[in-house]
Amino acid sequence: MANTADVSRVHDLAYVVHKDYEGVVTPRWFDPDSWGGAAELVSSGGRGGAWFVETANLSAVLRKYLRGGFVARISESAYIYLGESRVRSFAEFRLLLKLHDDGFPVPKPIAACYQRSGAVLYRGAILVERLRDSVPLADCIGHLSPDRLRSLGSTLRRFHDAGVRHADLNCFNILVREDGFYLIDFDKGKIKKKTEMNAPWKAANLARLRRSLDHLNWPQGATDFECLWAALEQGYQGIG
Repeated sequence: MANTADVSRVHDLAYVVHKDYEGVVTPRWFDPDSWGGAAELVSSGGRGGAWFVETANLSAVLRKYLRGGFVARISESAYIYLGESRVRSFAEFRLLLKLHDDGFPVPKPIAACYQRSGAVLYRGAILVERLRDSVPLADCIGHLSPDRLRSLGSTLRRFHDAGVRHADLNCFNILVREDGFYLIDFDKGKIKKKTEMNAPWKAANLARLRRSLDHLNWPQGATDFECLWAALEQGYQGIG
């Protein structure tokens, strides 16, 4: 992938850094405890393991990679090491770097790391710039106008037309800001080549988003919600 960063290594930890932060990031940046009171645990969405980091010179989100489901009972944060090219934090960093450089509404990646644990395991983390003055779609969808929802649909279509598949497109991974909509958390995301307009994964992406919205205490079949979803679909189809 273009615009990749060089890998730095300190003992069993490897990390990559955006060129704008070269010479600034150290391994301590990936440890929330090292930030002291500057790190605040993120409470909205996800399964934990993310912190807002605010200093005089930095506004960022630090996220550790955590497992979900049954496997989390065995190990919450350790993954099987299958080679550096398969490390999830590095893959997400490079995907975000590509998307951000291409002008897509995503957070700018700062750095990503992984640390080997024994012969076959590793743990990872990523730092991205914080999107200030934004809120998750889950927290504000009831206050968005149909025009704003059509704009969201158009934004999602832009990602899909470029072959960008978000692995977990839910209402907490879409941030709303005055200047538009931003997608976050691209763990396991990818850019698919030569994808068809009606490829099944695109419909699955939208269905995942719809299911996440259905869990937000909206009465099933509520007219207002159905109108909002219809507006989103219109934007996605380029209608209106």
